[in-house]
Amino acid sequence: MIDRHLFQIAGAGSIAKRLAVLEVLQAFLIIGQAYSLSDVLTKLWQGHSVDWLMMLIFALCFSGRQLIDLIVGRGLDKYAANVTEDLRNKLLAKVFDEGQALVQRQGTGSLITMALDGIEEVRQYIKLVFSKVLTMMIVPLFVFAAMLYLNWQCAVILLVMYPLIVLFMIILGHAAQDRAIKQFGNFQKLSNNFIDSLRGIDTLKYLGLSKRYSNSIFNLSENFRKKTMAVLKVAMLSTFALDFFTTLSIAIVAVYLGLGLLNGNVKLFPALGILILAPEFFLPIRNFANDFHATLNGKNAFHRINELIKAPKEKSEDLALNNWSSNDELELNNLKFKYPKGTEIGPLKVNLKGYQKVGIIGMSGSGKSTLINLLSGFLTPTDGKIRVQNKNVSTLNIPDWHKQLIYIPQNPYIFTASLRDNISFYTPNASDEEIKNAIHVMGLDDLLNDLPNGLDTIIGQGKRALSGGQAQRIALARAFLDRQRHVMIFDEPTAHLDIETEIDLKNRMIPLMENRLVLFATHRLHWLKQMDYILVMNHGKLVEQGNFEELKNKNGYFMELMQEMRGEKDAE
Repeated sequence: MIDRHLFQIAGAGSIAKRLAVLEVLQAFLIIGQAYSLSDVLTKLWQGHSVDWLMMLIFALCFSGRQLIDLIVGRGLDKYAANVTEDLRNKLLAKVFDEGQALVQRQGTGSLITMALDGIEEVRQYIKLVFSKVLTMMIVPLFVFAAMLYLNWQCAVILLVMYPLIVLFMIILGHAAQDRAIKQFGNFQKLSNNFIDSLRGIDTLKYLGLSKRYSNSIFNLSENFRKKTMAVLKVAMLSTFALDFFTTLSIAIVAVYLGLGLLNGNVKLFPALGILILAPEFFLPIRNFANDFHATLNGKNAFHRINELIKAPKEKSEDLALNNWSSNDELELNNLKFKYPKGTEIGPLKVNLKGYQKVGIIGMSGSGKSTLINLLSGFLTPTDGKIRVQNKNVSTLNIPDWHKQLIYIPQNPYIFTASLRDNISFYTPNASDEEIKNAIHVMGLDDLLNDLPNGLDTIIGQGKRALSGGQAQRIALARAFLDRQRHVMIFDEPTAHLDIETEIDLKNRMIPLMENRLVLFATHRLHWLKQMDYILVMNHGKLVEQGNFEELKNKNGYFMELMQEMRGEKDAE
């Protein structure tokens, strides 16, 4: 239940010591509350008047307990918030540093779950562990000592029952923990599946597979619900067993004390003191058990987040590269990549030169995006050789290579920032005149005119809504402003646009490709006549390559693709 790494967090030792002091004080207040109340009730039973001094002591002890709970709660809230914010920043820094490589390994849904729900569960985990574990370790010891002074026989009875409760907690806790770990993995798979299906909904509709995938998501969700209920059954069984044994223990002591009072063997003051202290003796372990399931989820999330943060970085090359020029070459020789589940891409043998415009064509799932990720340096090849600017490397995950890239995916990211900051992302020193020129060239004049604060209008998530075409134009405007980067990578940038918007964007994109090495993955064949060289992918293999006329004359798989996807007027 307790992850040892939890106490290696900065400030953990200090907060634990302060909490331990407060819990010791809490134990004395519990004992003082029980003793003063027993004394008041005993004197009233004996016919004396109310002992106002003892009533004052009881009130002070009661108020002191509430004050300590408030101090502990606020202190842990602040500490847990600071720790989890630091964890979130480290996780986001890891994602930002490794980018697509980490997303490919872990899945988008899993990372989102960790950064949002996982962090919140860790916050709760830290609060519960530091407060309830320390309470369970300290308070029962002092309460037991006080009961031992009042009536050692009752104290021994309660002490004998305590290990039985702990034993049942361990047995049921292990069962709950195993199920919770499996459930945590299922939740990550469900998150990844849902996000991937949501992102590909347009393609699924186009292929007539949306209903099948909706059934798949329903089945996964239903399976997750059933397994969640199974986990909750174990957790509820644990709580029931604990409540049963604690109630039974207190009942046995109450019967023993009742008989002792009737026989005159036990005095009223110690009997009342024991009955008041007995629930307090079991209260810490009961509170701990009630939140056991929440701590399991938090522990799993804490462990997983730390694994992600400390995971080895994707292999990279520290190599100095020059700005890409017309004389440079990029050569892939028998390059291969294998996903963890076994899908393999390659072998790929390609030689790209200078300012070529290279089209990457194939059906969905043919390996286009994987090849793009390899060429971008987002993925590390499992085999083969790469030669760039006459230098041998094992991966294109090279800082100097990344500095030369302009990457435009299907859904370009729009930052929650001003239109100016979004467009000048690559060129922060661009003037307003240059930005407005880029806006004009990319056909964003209407958008600019509609914005209440012009270039200063905040767009992005939760702000000014943008269409898919507008988002792509903003990404292209970024590229238009940047004259220093000479490698452009497009990963199906027009896949989700209607044909009219696509043709308009095409006319604006072609000039951007001049004097640049362009890698353009698409399944829209009308782009191919603008390409100098074409790579044809099929089931992870590079089956054909050459210019448009060469591939057309071969009458091979490329022509089959054109026939299957005919209807694009530029590809006839």
